Amino acid sequence: MKILLVEDDLELGRALQSVLQDEGFAVVWVRMAADARRLLAEAQPDAMLLDLGLPDGDGIDLLHHARASGVERPILLITSRDSLEDRLNGFDLGADDYLIKPFDIPELLARLRAVLRRVQGGSSTGVWHCGELQLDEKRMAINCAGRAVMVSRTEFTILLALLQKSDRVVTRGELEDRALSCSESQTLDVHISNLRKKIGERRIRTVRGVGYMIQQ
Repeated sequence: MKILLVEDDLELGRALQSVLQDEGFAVVWVRMAADARRLLAEAQPDAMLLDLGLPDGDGIDLLHHARASGVERPILLITSRDSLEDRLNGFDLGADDYLIKPFDIPELLARLRAVLRRVQGGSSTGVWHCGELQLDEKRMAINCAGRAVMVSRTEFTILLALLQKSDRVVTRGELEDRALSCSESQTLDVHISNLRKKIGERRIRTVRGVGYMIQQ
């Protein structure tokens, strides 16, 4: 597994590079946004650890560029920006996780492995699980507690997004951008309500003011 580490702090960068290498990762470490932008295409990393405060730009702009360019690999933000607005903005722009400095190294490693497992599991089989709920992405089939569940295409897309990021809250903005077209007449809340009726009220948890999260 190759990790692109984008961190301008020398002490922290050296420490993270050493730890990640000890864990068996191949690490490409850069300190500038321009270098990271180039290596995203050239080095083809399996994931990126991205600091937001960089000498030649804002990591948020790099995140936006990566997703707009079609980069689908996991991006984990590591930053001292701890406001709710900053976190929501990061998730809305496509971050897979958001870790606030100072953080514990074991937590960073656990979160990195979690996003990598999620991507590997989905890309290899296309089948996503959460308790008794199973979604087959390739067959567009849903099974809940042993019974087939019929959903609309929009409902399927929403549920897939929740299962793909089952370790965190998925913001309303993320779900709306992914599942609702410009001509969509029904709101996200209507689709969530319909899904709850079909798979169980408690399987989709509302995180007030943020979004939704799948649970067993």
